Amino acid sequence: MSEKPLDAPPILPGAEAWSAPGGPHGALVLHGFTGNPNSVRGVAEALAGAGLAVELPRLPGHGTTVGDMMTTRFPDWSGAVEAAYLELASRCDEVVVVGLSMGGTIAAWLASRHRRIAGVAVVNGMFQPPAEEFHQILRQCLAQGLDHLPSIGSDIADPAAREQSYEATPIEPLLSLFEAQAELYDRLGEIHCPVLVLTSPQDHIVPPVSSEVLAERVSGPVERVPLERSFHVATLDYDKDVVVERVVEFALRVCAGLPA
Repeated sequence: MSEKPLDAPPILPGAEAWSAPGGPHGALVLHGFTGNPNSVRGVAEALAGAGLAVELPRLPGHGTTVGDMMTTRFPDWSGAVEAAYLELASRCDEVVVVGLSMGGTIAAWLASRHRRIAGVAVVNGMFQPPAEEFHQILRQCLAQGLDHLPSIGSDIADPAAREQSYEATPIEPLLSLFEAQAELYDRLGEIHCPVLVLTSPQDHIVPPVSSEVLAERVSGPVERVPLERSFHVATLDYDKDVVVERVVEFALRVCAGLPA
């Protein structure tokens, strides 16, 4: 998997992309907005331990600096994910896609485009488009010369855990994500594969109603898992073992073609 060119900002320690051999089935694992592979590394390693070939890409602009992310938009992230999926699918019989937060949004976006995907597992994904008033507030911030908001990272109940995320939230990339959410909203019905929806009722970043939107609009069978003890970054929180257990079980089952 290619990384940044030599003149790019250095990658934060622990934020590197990660891969593992395996097969014949594979898993593509995706991190969230302003985060990096570190937040879902445990899930990726568990899938690899179960025998799957795993790709955990570092999305463009992530895991380096906020300034680096300022230059990227949703097409950069989704394009990198689609390239990683096509490469993985070229050497695997079946592929499941797993995503946290925006990673879940991109996982669904990918499944709406590629019917061959065996299943999608989403942890606190973003699917309910924000109100137009919020878009207007963000555009007003840009017009006033403000290009970032406070950090949205590390929403975790466990005081001993912390997400390695950016210290600020870049506004223009965030707007591009919201625009992509609005487009995806009308295409969720094009997802026909099994979907595993893991949701934290106490999420301070993404309203839990987003999980309801996904579950109600997809065309494939849906499984629901509540993460009662965790906040948004459940992959690092009190329910991280539940996330790993259910995602691995789901991935092995749907890749084997067993009923959801």
